[in-house]
Amino acid sequence: MVHFVGAGCGAADLITVRGAKLLGEADVVIYAGSLVNPELLKYCKPECEIHDSARLTLEQVIDLIRAAEAAGKTTVRLHTGDSSIYGAVREQFDELEKLGIEYDVCPGVSAFCGAAASLKAEYTLPDVTQTVIITRMEGRTPVPEREKIRALASHGSTMVLFLSTGLLEGLQAELMAGGYAPETPAAIVYKASWPEEKQFRCRLCELAETARANNITKTALILVGGFLGDHYERSKLYDPGFTTEFREAEK
Repeated sequence: MVHFVGAGCGAADLITVRGAKLLGEADVVIYAGSLVNPELLKYCKPECEIHDSARLTLEQVIDLIRAAEAAGKTTVRLHTGDSSIYGAVREQFDELEKLGIEYDVCPGVSAFCGAAASLKAEYTLPDVTQTVIITRMEGRTPVPEREKIRALASHGSTMVLFLSTGLLEGLQAELMAGGYAPETPAAIVYKASWPEEKQFRCRLCELAETARANNITKTALILVGGFLGDHYERSKLYDPGFTTEFREAEK
């Protein structure tokens, strides 16, 4: 059996209870060493066989899993954040299905949740935006034409950008070309929830310079939108003048 486990956004205690339990039971752990906090490996039993996938190909990962299955062992494939976002898991699922190897998925806390927690921010503010776009800047990995940054920016909603810290000059220009004003609030969150976490608030037009001035080149999320500003309407859910299923509006 193979368990795909979301490691959470960084801090070792932000893995789910289920994820920690699966790690503790695993005979083999294959973890994304370039991104997963190694402190999480302390949940593993002493005799657990541990492999860092940072230097492995898909084929090598599958070979390790196949060998573990042949030996009757349980494997945990430990991915950063939640594996459904930029986790490269679909290709692994497909290979395991071809081999008839059973697997399941344990969700994790994504870095976009960790970044909001770090900033004490709410992505969906009434009268500001009710939409969150999670995307990336096109680099060596292309994106579909309809999902170019300029096109997505036209919505003016909250935007969370993964895997884009090394492309900030182009990202900044594309966001503004798409419709965000230069003074739109923005933030860079480096290693959200890790001990070395850093956060920097700035205006959109200052994104690239802010990263450069603070030597941030990777492992950071870029957040853009009015949700980082000061103006919004309070929620109707807790408005005394608004009737809900559980409470009548005050006269």
